[in-house]
Amino acid sequence: MNNKYYDFRNLSDHDLLTLTLREDSQVVTNLLSKISSIEELLTLTMQELKSVEGMKSKPAEQLIASMELAKRIYSAPPKAPIIMSNPQNAADFLLPQMRYLDREVFKCLYLNRKNHYLFSEIVSVGGLSKSLVHPREVFKPAIKRSAASVILAHNHPSGDPQPSCEDLSVTKQLVEAGNLLGIDVLDHIIIGDGQWISLIQEGLINRKD
Repeated sequence: MNNKYYDFRNLSDHDLLTLTLREDSQVVTNLLSKISSIEELLTLTMQELKSVEGMKSKPAEQLIASMELAKRIYSAPPKAPIIMSNPQNAADFLLPQMRYLDREVFKCLYLNRKNHYLFSEIVSVGGLSKSLVHPREVFKPAIKRSAASVILAHNHPSGDPQPSCEDLSVTKQLVEAGNLLGIDVLDHIIIGDGQWISLIQEGLINRKD
């Protein structure tokens, strides 16, 4: 750690955190003992960091800010047009954004007629039900901005992407609404911890062709 020209890629998690926090090595050891994997750093709260023995407010704020920057960089879309031609494309786009969320978030990806990504909207936070995910909230942005189709997506904070009965019920309602409006619901992607399920791939969506 004394060589100013060291290769950051070869540093251990402990050494990288020591550099980031500019804290005593023991504080970093105490922090690492609180988590089971390095990914958990992304979800730590200020309160949890301050509970680490020896941790001061400023280093805790630095780490929270660093993790937020890391999430934004990782989830930033590329500048080239994003094509959502299959479930894998959509999952690759969504997984970095939704894998570490600590509550259920329902998001819609809106596409043009060539299946190019246009924009996304968060429709609800905190649970999935017909009362929270209403067709009006899903399709209003599509109509306003002339999107041709939509991909539904939400995460399961438990990490298990298997669809629930409520997931299937909400999906059916939105597919039917989309058919009436002439806006295709192409898929519903459920994001877990490093894994995902496509309802169209599983044969759980009956689209009107």
